[in-house]
Amino acid sequence: MIYITGDTHGEFRRIIDFCDRVETTRDDVMIILGDAGINFSGYPRDGWKKQLLARLPLKIFCIHGNHEKRPETIKSYKTTTFHGGTAWYEYDYPNILFAKDGEIYDFDGKKCIAIGGAYSVDKWYRLQMGYPWFDDEQPSDEIKKYVESQLAKNDWKIDVVLSHTLPFEYMPIDLFISGIDQSKVDNSTEHWLSDIEIKLDYKWWYAGHYHTSRITDKVQIMFEDIEEFGIHGD
Repeated sequence: MIYITGDTHGEFRRIIDFCDRVETTRDDVMIILGDAGINFSGYPRDGWKKQLLARLPLKIFCIHGNHEKRPETIKSYKTTTFHGGTAWYEYDYPNILFAKDGEIYDFDGKKCIAIGGAYSVDKWYRLQMGYPWFDDEQPSDEIKKYVESQLAKNDWKIDVVLSHTLPFEYMPIDLFISGIDQSKVDNSTEHWLSDIEIKLDYKWWYAGHYHTSRITDKVQIMFEDIEEFGIHGD
């Protein structure tokens, strides 16, 4: 079985409880739509979280968020093939994987493209407080070109998009944090995703990032909810 949920930010109680309730196995997969929070704090705290997840009867598949270091910049990460696409993993934690942006994965017969990253509205607070912030949190020009080339190879047809943030038009502006000057927020990733969404023939779009759960048209934002993957869009 394939399951999907939103940001976890290093808190995995709902996934642990879900595994106990459903009696998952290592053949099952949980997709986390960014900000898993296991490459955020550095050693040893990240290691403790990974040790916890390594004991779960489940594979964890993470989209890149904006509150975590990119795995390709961490020496312990290597590449492997996972559901038909390239993914990142560590030898000590083989059931925890990160998607490579632009890769296309086969989940239950559905072609799914991973597009991670977003801008952190808490960037300056984190820097002021000495918390980690990563200057490559948003997709680079190189990543964007790779995503677009992958979609072009598939004639701009895909079953499912797995992203962290959303196309600009779908952002839940009613939930924006008061006190943040939105004119200073970098929405370039969201505008780029809008350009993709207009051209793309897709069945469903999953995203996290906004700490809410809602569906608009074919776009679903997820947070603490967990559901079976692919129940929409058929």
